[in-house]
Amino acid sequence: MKEDVGMEEGRKKILNSFYSNICNEDARLLSTKHGSVEFLTTIKYIEEYLPSAGVGGGSGSIQDTKILEIGAGTGRYSLYFAKQGYDVTAVEFVESNLDILRSKITPEMKICARWGDAVNLPELADETFDVTLVLGPLYHLYDRGDQERAVSEAVRVTKKGGIIAVAYLSSDSVMIDWALRGHHLLDGMGKDFDGNFKIINYPEGVFAAFYIQELKDLMAQFSVRMEHNIATDGMARHMMEQIDELTDEEFAVWMKYHFSTCEREELQGYSNHLLYICRKV
Repeated sequence: MKEDVGMEEGRKKILNSFYSNICNEDARLLSTKHGSVEFLTTIKYIEEYLPSAGVGGGSGSIQDTKILEIGAGTGRYSLYFAKQGYDVTAVEFVESNLDILRSKITPEMKICARWGDAVNLPELADETFDVTLVLGPLYHLYDRGDQERAVSEAVRVTKKGGIIAVAYLSSDSVMIDWALRGHHLLDGMGKDFDGNFKIINYPEGVFAAFYIQELKDLMAQFSVRMEHNIATDGMARHMMEQIDELTDEEFAVWMKYHFSTCEREELQGYSNHLLYICRKV
């Protein structure tokens, strides 16, 4: 099937501009305490399914475990797992992000970094990977068909019984962070969010956002079984100044609280980032 070349080129232009000129993806998860909450939470849950996790973790050896990250950004997760000794394939759509990722690869890492589009990955064979991470693509796919194709490709390339982790943005969190704090409650009505306050264009075509049930309904179309739905950064985006001012000791306490609440459904909608973890059946 031939994807709309115009649509792909349009996405490529918007995202290359955004990540090259506006968003420093390389620093987002590294430079602040509030930013690290998402990374620490994602790693904690993914490692439950990997051999190094020990009791309750995945079977097999680290060296034999194949991890795919679709939408690898500048490599924060892919490089982390490659440093642990895993066999990693990192696919990234934004050329500037891919260049940064490749610049950080060292000879001892077993990692292949390549360009690719999440909605169409013909170069990757069926049922190849033990763990597939989709930690970026659904942030930027508005069209339901593209969302379904991206998930379908992730499921296709994952081994039966393997783990798929899909990150997504919460529409309710965007209402707080962008519409309220960014003073867009008036100019955004009908243009960026609808009468039911569902985000429909945030901001200027860069990001897509979901209700939690909306994401679950998307995943329910595929042969997967949910393991976890996690609020990976909780209130960190909305309380960033307070969290960044914490001492290391205070931050450790906050993380204990966060880990104790990140699967509580009544709190999840206000998390900026969420992570749906499922097993292919």
